[in-house]
Amino acid sequence: MFLTITTTGTPERPATDLGFLLHKHPDNAQAFSTSYGKAHVLYPEADPGRCTAALLLEVDAVALVRRGKGKGRGGAPDAALAQYVNDRPYAASSLLAVALSAVFSSAMRGVCNARPERAEQPLPLRIEVPALPARGGPDLVRKLFAPLGWTVTVEPVALDAEFPEWGDSRYVSLVLETETLTLAEALRHLYVLLPVLDDAKHYWVASDEVDKLLRAGEGWLPAHPEQKLIISRYLSRRWSLTREAMERLELVRLAEADDSEVEEIDNAVEAETEAEEKPTPLAVQRRDAIIEALKASGAGRVLDLGCGQGQLVQALLKDTRFTEIVGTDVSMRALTIASRRLKLDRMGERQASRVQLFQSSLAYTDNRLKGYDAAVLSEVIEHLDLPRLPALEYAVFGAARPRTVLVTTPNVEYNVRWETLPAGHVRHGDHRFEWTRAEFGEWAAKVAQRHGYDVEFVPVGPDDPEVGPPTQMAVFTMTSTAEQKTAKEEKAA
Repeated sequence: MFLTITTTGTPERPATDLGFLLHKHPDNAQAFSTSYGKAHVLYPEADPGRCTAALLLEVDAVALVRRGKGKGRGGAPDAALAQYVNDRPYAASSLLAVALSAVFSSAMRGVCNARPERAEQPLPLRIEVPALPARGGPDLVRKLFAPLGWTVTVEPVALDAEFPEWGDSRYVSLVLETETLTLAEALRHLYVLLPVLDDAKHYWVASDEVDKLLRAGEGWLPAHPEQKLIISRYLSRRWSLTREAMERLELVRLAEADDSEVEEIDNAVEAETEAEEKPTPLAVQRRDAIIEALKASGAGRVLDLGCGQGQLVQALLKDTRFTEIVGTDVSMRALTIASRRLKLDRMGERQASRVQLFQSSLAYTDNRLKGYDAAVLSEVIEHLDLPRLPALEYAVFGAARPRTVLVTTPNVEYNVRWETLPAGHVRHGDHRFEWTRAEFGEWAAKVAQRHGYDVEFVPVGPDDPEVGPPTQMAVFTMTSTAEQKTAKEEKAA
C-alpha cells in the first residue's frame, strides 16, 4: 500500500516543515512494525519549495490470514477475503488507516511542539493514493471528500488495460488537493474514509470503534451530508453501534444549538469516570441491601429496570444463584457504559448466557419484561415526572408482574444531614421529586393494593432516629391469590 503527502512552501515557510508536523525527519528513511507488517516513511523530495512524504505499508499476507480468521477477537469476517490470495496487501484499506494512526499519531492530533503555529494553519496539500478500493465508484469518492474542502481527481482503474471491454474494476486512483485544511484534519479524513470506501475492516469491530470514529470525525462528521453512510460502513454495519454513534452525534448537535456541554444535555447518568473514581459508601450499601432482599425472595431471574451504568448487574453476576439477569435503560449512553463495565465483548460463553442488556422505557409496557422472578427499581422513580408514575406503575406491576419488586428512593428528610447539600435542594439535578417516608409509604401502599402485592419497608444506610435512613426501600411481594391468578392467566395465554 502506498500513499504520498505533498506540500509546497516559501522561503519564510519552507515546505520541509512537513517533517516537523509529521514528526519524521526528511533525511531519514524510517520503518515501524505493525501487527500485520511493516510501515516505511520516506521523503522522495524535500526542498523548501516542495516536500513529499510517502507512507509505504508492507503487509504480511500470511499473518493477515492467520490472525484474521473468525468473528471473535481475532478479526472480522472480511479479514481474509480469499485466504492467501486477496487484495489486502496492495490496495488502501483499514490496514493503511491503522498505519496512519500509528505512525502519524501526533500529527493526527495536531501536536507539534517545534512548529505549533504551522500545525494550526491550513497548508497547500496534495495527497495521492494510487490504488483505493471504492465500493460505490468514483461518484461516492467525490461525495465523501468534496464536502470537506477537497478538490477530488479520481480515475477508475480498468480490470485489464489490454481488454477494455471488461470494464472498470472497483479500484480507483485518487488525488486530493486543498489549501483550506490543516494536516491534522487531512489525516483524520483519510483515517475514517479509507475503510469507509473499502467497506471492509481487517479486524473485529467492537464498541470502542464508536469512540475512535467520533474522535476522528470531530468538527466535520456531524455536518457531513453522507454522515449515515460513513457511520454505517465504518462500524461494519453493526446496527447497535451505528445507532449509538448517531445518538451521540445528535447530542453534540443539540449541545451546540443550546450553547452548552454534551454532559448537560445527556445527564441521565453520571460520567463513567466520576462513578469509578468517587464511589459513595451509600451506593455500596444500597446494592448490598438489594442483593440480600433478592436472596431472601428466592429469585433466580432478575430485572434491573433503569440499570444505569450496570453496577448492580455486575454485582449480581458474581452470585450464581441469579441464573438470568436483564438490565434495561432508556439511555443508550448508560447501556454503552454498562456493556463496557461488564466487558460483554470479552465475557465467556457461560457467563454471557446469564446476562443481557437492552433499551426499554418504563413509561410503556414491554412484553420482554414478563415472566421474571423479581424486578429492581433502584433510584429510578425520582427521575420521572410525577404525572408519569402511573405509567411506570402499570408497566411494572400491572403488565410485567414479577413476584417481587424492590424500589429504592432517597428519603428527603435525611437531606439535612448532608453538610454539602444546600437547604431546599435535591440530591441530583435530574431528580423530579424526593419523598418523605410518609409520602413514599402512602404511594407504595396504594400500588400494592391496586395490583395484589404486600409491601414492607427496609431502611438502607444509617437509620437516624430523627430523620430516618438516607435511602428507603420498599419490598413488594405478590400475594398468593394474585400469584395464582397470574399463573392462570399465563397458562391460558
